[in-house]
Amino acid sequence: MRTDAMLTAYKTIVTREIRRFMRIWPQTLLPPAVTMTLYFIIFGNLIGSRIGVMGGFDYMSFIVPGLIMMSVITSSYANVVSSFFSMKFQRSIEELLVSPVPNWIILAGYVTGGMSRGLGIGLIVTLLSLAFTQLSIHHLPMVILTVFVTSALFSLGGFINAMLATKFDDISIVPTFVLTPLTYLGGVFYSIDLLPGFWQGVSMINPILYMVNAFRYGILGVSDVNPYVALGMILLFIAILSAVSLRMLARGKGIRH
Repeated sequence: MRTDAMLTAYKTIVTREIRRFMRIWPQTLLPPAVTMTLYFIIFGNLIGSRIGVMGGFDYMSFIVPGLIMMSVITSSYANVVSSFFSMKFQRSIEELLVSPVPNWIILAGYVTGGMSRGLGIGLIVTLLSLAFTQLSIHHLPMVILTVFVTSALFSLGGFINAMLATKFDDISIVPTFVLTPLTYLGGVFYSIDLLPGFWQGVSMINPILYMVNAFRYGILGVSDVNPYVALGMILLFIAILSAVSLRMLARGKGIRH
């Protein structure tokens, strides 16, 4: 397949994905904005005023990076898992399978679409947070790199979930029983320095902890882990999930019967 044809195929998939979530923006963009606003009000203003300082910052400033990252993670994941599974369910995925489009173009298109929604939600939540606190960027390249690679990683995770899912209930299991607990225990609302030694060690196996802290370092300059180690781990996970996704596409896992 020629380069221009591959580029056209990639643009087509990305454009379709962006138009899809923009067309139903009351379902895709509005709910995360409302949810994060409630977090800002309840945890930041009401509870945060009683907690006071954490990590050298007022509580609202401390939790804002984690809440932004939470919105990016959930939105990136949800976009790809729902879109790709809908293609499977409607059997329109067969049009892609019989086309000469390489598997890596298909994967890149869906991941880019998931990243677009995740980054868009992240921007919306960031703008909303400015109504509650002032943000000063400590390390801009770290902020940009962390949010991009995190959205890519969870877009890949959503792609794999969609490949394995056989019914609509299957696409809600991972977000409910895996992503939500890991996110809440990933240092969004607290520093792991507050935990006993044993639980600090347990927290270190939570991958979301590294993403939240790398992003928090980029904004506030504080982190419970080495932010560069965190970036390295995220990139390693991206390489692994990309290989798994391409392998599953090549074998037709869950899409060829």
